[in-house]
Amino acid sequence: MIKVGIVGGTGYTGVELLRILAVHPEVAVRCITSRSEAGMAVADLYPNLRGHFDLNFTAPDLATLAECDLVFFATPHGVAMRMAPELIARGTRVVDLSADFRLKDLDVWAAWYGMPHESPEWAEKAVYGLPEVAREAIRSAKLVANPGCYPTAVQLGLLPLLEQGLVKTDRIIADAKSGASGAGRQGKIGMLHGEIGESFKAYGASGHRHLPEIRQGLVAAAGDASLGVTFVPHLLPMIRGIEATLYAELNDPADFDRLQAVFEDRYRDEPFVDVLPFGSHPETRSVRGANHCRMALHRQEDSATVIVSSVIDNLVKGAAGQAVQNMNVMFGLQEDLGLQAPALLP
Repeated sequence: MIKVGIVGGTGYTGVELLRILAVHPEVAVRCITSRSEAGMAVADLYPNLRGHFDLNFTAPDLATLAECDLVFFATPHGVAMRMAPELIARGTRVVDLSADFRLKDLDVWAAWYGMPHESPEWAEKAVYGLPEVAREAIRSAKLVANPGCYPTAVQLGLLPLLEQGLVKTDRIIADAKSGASGAGRQGKIGMLHGEIGESFKAYGASGHRHLPEIRQGLVAAAGDASLGVTFVPHLLPMIRGIEATLYAELNDPADFDRLQAVFEDRYRDEPFVDVLPFGSHPETRSVRGANHCRMALHRQEDSATVIVSSVIDNLVKGAAGQAVQNMNVMFGLQEDLGLQAPALLP
């Protein structure tokens, strides 16, 4: 059994980790931390876990966490970069669900997250944990930077086009929408139901902290440092889900005839990417609670613009599910172990 600890267990990502790990046959959760809720039973805060965990939240303790084989950080930005290096030095592997180790350019990281990075050595060594791209590096990684939710949906939808050099890289557009859980569990007036219900808006249109992460991944896929991408996120009045509508111009419009095969070939052996028939419209409800990314291709009339619709559950493939997928890869387990449950409908 893999002994697991979770730092920061009271947010939506933390409880989603617990929900998934509750049915994982190779994992024993040994500790889950929360400074604010230390001493409280997990099931008292999250009654859906009653009967699954006989654990109380505890204050973070390095000695206790270091007894685990792997620790998940489901914490605000700035926590993992301070604690993870010491855990790694003691032999514990880490999957960080915050943004602390996602970006390689630490000046860019500091600009977006408002603080200097305190672990440049591990920022350089961390493996960016998109299994569909970095599976082999993840296997031996001591520290995996779990991708963000928007970057997961956007990168998976564009990778086949960029890897094959099929589209122009100067003007890629990612128009993405997320449910309210993407903003976390903190009490914010702007996230109250009375504020977001029956409404729909863009935010971060002048710049969003996920943009440099998206660009970093797309540049690596295309091998083109001059790649230009416009990313605009939107807030939907729902709890879970991301839909990313992606636009890129083909270098040769004749390539439309083979795009479906390109996508199907790229993801044929990927357990969590589902390429739907051409012209389909993937729905966020089709991935609710599941670790899948579903996508479909579109073309309007004789346009040279390829349109990709990509959907994920922001808390699963966009966070906790992908973190467990990374853990499975790191420990040589079947990659979909604990993640086989279908999506929730209705």
